[in-house]
Amino acid sequence: MRAVEPNHVRPVWAEISATRLATNYRHTRAAAGMELLAVVKADAYGHGAELCAPVLAGSGAAWLGVTSVEEGVRVKASLGMLPSFLQPRILVMCGVWNGEAAVAVEHRLTPVIWEEYQLRLLEDAARARSLAPKSFPVHVEVDTGMARQGVADLAAFAALIAEDSPLRIESAMTHLGSTEEAGSPLNREQMDRFATQVKASGLRLEWVHAGNTSGVDAGKILAGIKEIAAACGAQPMTRTGLALYGYALELTGAAPHIRQTLQPVMAWKTRIIGLREVPAGATVGYSATFTAPAPMRLALIPVGYADGLRRELSNRGRVLLQETHAPIVGRVSMDLTVIDVTHIPGAVIGDEVTLIGDGVPVEEQATIAGTIPYEILCGISERVTRILV
Repeated sequence: MRAVEPNHVRPVWAEISATRLATNYRHTRAAAGMELLAVVKADAYGHGAELCAPVLAGSGAAWLGVTSVEEGVRVKASLGMLPSFLQPRILVMCGVWNGEAAVAVEHRLTPVIWEEYQLRLLEDAARARSLAPKSFPVHVEVDTGMARQGVADLAAFAALIAEDSPLRIESAMTHLGSTEEAGSPLNREQMDRFATQVKASGLRLEWVHAGNTSGVDAGKILAGIKEIAAACGAQPMTRTGLALYGYALELTGAAPHIRQTLQPVMAWKTRIIGLREVPAGATVGYSATFTAPAPMRLALIPVGYADGLRRELSNRGRVLLQETHAPIVGRVSMDLTVIDVTHIPGAVIGDEVTLIGDGVPVEEQATIAGTIPYEILCGISERVTRILV
């Protein structure tokens, strides 16, 4: 598939590689050795959920994970052209709120729940549609140590669902807080708590799932998921998001299993829209934070922090132009950024500039900004057009 740069908007766009996305999914699924829920929440970590979901489904993903019912409806609509045998289930990972329950039931999304009010909202919505007993599946999250989502007692929560309820607990799940620290005792403690809760509940589940990209990369929790699933007659599943898009956090306490095989899916690009020569002593941008030490040639690119280019990159970040790094000089402003092209004499207006991609990894920007790759990717704004290539 060939990239078609949009010509009716600012020249700022992100190319999303379908080939790399599919390859990352397949490699990660193989490394996991079990069903893999592909997380496309937060607009597929900034990559465009409605672009990525059909690619993942076509690559074999049987489950997709979203944050909200609204996300789930949009993702499901993006899958409309796929044949029924390729249609994945969609897990709404952060519960339901008021009117969301009716929409979740209408669109046959699968919610994660952990509060009684969520259960009752879904029961009411399912009964309003005359659904049969035990015909609407839900997943119940167990809090094993993060104090966010999750029930404290799975058995007690399951007892709230009457025999004639339209709801059925299809799966128990939990979320681990320290998987990138493979040697952390917290991982084992959380998995032990999860196993205890599932066993005590006496539920015959269809699925059991836990984990994330770091969990697959380190590999140490995967056997535990399989053991818990086998004990209750369920199928094991793990979840991954970041790996799909080509990244994994640095591990401690384990050698990586997938990190070296991953390829970044996004190439965030723009074009030079202005060039100028400045003398020594000229200042650049707001607050004159950069002063030219000698005559310089500067290029202007139409991207700034409103697009997701972090202000922390001011005078510290770099971009790629004609296979050469060009430093950012002066402050990154809302819509514009200046780069030094003195050492690239062939630079001309219209030249393509890569902000994130091969040669300018997202981890570099995350390090400069004092954050993680997730935040950089999710922070690329909606006004940056995504294109599947």
